[in-house]
Amino acid sequence: MLNRLRKKIVSRVKLILNAKKFDALAVNIAAWKRPYFESFVSEKEIFYIPKNVSEPMLRRLVKYSGIKKIYAWGCLESGAVKEVLANMQDINLVRVEDGFIRSKGLGSEHTPPLSLCFDTRGIYFDATCESDLEYLLNTYDFDAHPELLARAKRCIQDIVEHDITKYNEKPTKRAKDIYGEKTKRRILVVGQVEDDQSIKYGCDRPINNNDTVRLAYQENPDAQIIYKIHPDVLVGKREGLSNPQEVSDICLIVSERMSLSDALIGVDHVYTITSLLGFESLLRNVKVTTLGCPFYSGWGLTDDRQPCLRRNRKLSLEKVFLASYLLYPRYKVHGAGFSDLEDAIKEIKRHS
Repeated sequence: MLNRLRKKIVSRVKLILNAKKFDALAVNIAAWKRPYFESFVSEKEIFYIPKNVSEPMLRRLVKYSGIKKIYAWGCLESGAVKEVLANMQDINLVRVEDGFIRSKGLGSEHTPPLSLCFDTRGIYFDATCESDLEYLLNTYDFDAHPELLARAKRCIQDIVEHDITKYNEKPTKRAKDIYGEKTKRRILVVGQVEDDQSIKYGCDRPINNNDTVRLAYQENPDAQIIYKIHPDVLVGKREGLSNPQEVSDICLIVSERMSLSDALIGVDHVYTITSLLGFESLLRNVKVTTLGCPFYSGWGLTDDRQPCLRRNRKLSLEKVFLASYLLYPRYKVHGAGFSDLEDAIKEIKRHS
């Protein structure tokens, strides 16, 4: 017992001493993501905080290392990290998440990212506070940058023309074979991972996929209701918390992986909680209802069921796209230097 305690103390001392050579700390960044994450940041040496680190130990680590920045993936930092941030005011927290043109394949399948978002205020999916993206959308002088608006329009055209989305999956079955002949209005309900942070932090009330299906049916009783299950659930990487069979009597359940252009065939209206697919649908001129508060709601583009009083402007689709896709994320085509959205689009097209 005594030897084990001594080893533990020695290990902790080494942790503190070794930390002096690190430029920043990071928390909740999975081991497979770390090489890619490091290629996006300027710090040369990152110390990855163990999940079970105690608050006193972390405080000593920060104090003796002199580190001023902690990177945190999403909103999953531990209680120890929260305590240190609350009590050590000179520490800067930077939240990290995947960007909106991410990869050719799912992140849950460990596909390298082409873009990451770094946020010093919050993170784009957290509607409980202002993020850097929301600040941009509220304050940026878009009209002073006509060249960026022109870029945004060209990128939107390229994205729509080549069916580019966040994950860019190849379809396994054409939607028209599943949907059948269109004889009435068609409503697409976008399934999400129901324990995802975007729902936890993007909704002011509990809501799941089945609730969304039921609302879509209630408001459109004469339409064809299509419920598209999230791809991470389909491949078994994430768990679905509500049972789709409970709403099978009022909707067509799609359990095939398909491209967005396939999914939107003949669709007149999309219902989503907070999914990015809602914004991708707006780019393709489809009406969108949001039940939560995703980054693209509240600007006059969507039918919003959860208001956000902080969002105080009406913006065009091009302006929301400009801030969200051109200004907010960082891009990097692996094997090359820092890139831009156009480079990411070219990389997706190259592998299509």
